[in-house]
Amino acid sequence: MNKKRIIVPLTILVLIGCANKEDGNDSKIALMKKTDPPPIELVDNPETDSYGHAIKREISKMEELYDVAVIQGKEETLVVYKVKHLQRFHMKKIEKEMDHYLEDKYPDEDFILSSDYKIFLETIRLKEKLKKGSISKKDAEEKFQDIVKLQKEKT
Repeated sequence: MNKKRIIVPLTILVLIGCANKEDGNDSKIALMKKTDPPPIELVDNPETDSYGHAIKREISKMEELYDVAVIQGKEETLVVYKVKHLQRFHMKKIEKEMDHYLEDKYPDEDFILSSDYKIFLETIRLKEKLKKGSISKKDAEEKFQDIVKLQKEKT
């Protein structure tokens, strides 16, 4: 009888947990699964609006990567990516190829590349805040600069 009292509530909790896995919070699963976030463009210049989407589309084609996030700020563009597990031994080569490609394709842009999970997570959190409308464009630009500063401290 005691076993039934424990098993039934436990089963219900597991079922509820499985049913609520899609609640729109990408930051909760960002480190474990592919989130495929859309690019964030913090600039209002119509000439550069397509850069973020084009960059994400091109970088996502690299077979060594499984998730890419792009934030286009006023002065620089942050490209954050996750490398497939068995490709982690070639991270320097992957970043070098990516850097050469982006510099050739977009010579006027200043790129910051990162494979750091913390930077990726902060990028996803910024995207979620912008989507909810809980942060203004000005505050988003400041948060973006904080993320860039964090990345530069790690290098």
